[in-house]
Amino acid sequence: MTQPKDNLPKVTEIELIYVNKLNNLDRPLIKSSQSAYDVLLDNWDKGKLELQEQFKIMLLDNKNSCLGISTMATGGITGCVVDVRLAFAAALKARATGMILAHNHPSGNIKASDADKSLTKKFREIGKVIDISILDHIVVTRTGYLSLADEGLLI
Repeated sequence: MTQPKDNLPKVTEIELIYVNKLNNLDRPLIKSSQSAYDVLLDNWDKGKLELQEQFKIMLLDNKNSCLGISTMATGGITGCVVDVRLAFAAALKARATGMILAHNHPSGNIKASDADKSLTKKFREIGKVIDISILDHIVVTRTGYLSLADEGLLI
């Protein structure tokens, strides 16, 4: 027996909305790992840079214009856990075609760990499936950075 229409269970509507608060001419253009680092450092919480590890994504359009930066995880002194699904959800919602991964090393060490390389590989594999390019993974410190792309480590 079928239920009458007025007794159907209610469901939540899933709505996709995206509004960028900056005019496209006012968005920073990312031309190199240095320009990405400069934008990241300028937008990093300076009180956490040398205290807690954070993982952020920089979302780019097809002209490498920065659509925004999103903090994906905040951890402890030596690491943090990143949910890759949330990062790609943000990228899809912002209609990004490229992504730069970034995290800080509170110690100031700019060497990429095996975990950094493994996470980058995971992002790249997923990005290939949904046509979002992982352009770089940058280790950020107050005094400098490491670009996995520049070092040939973008696996």
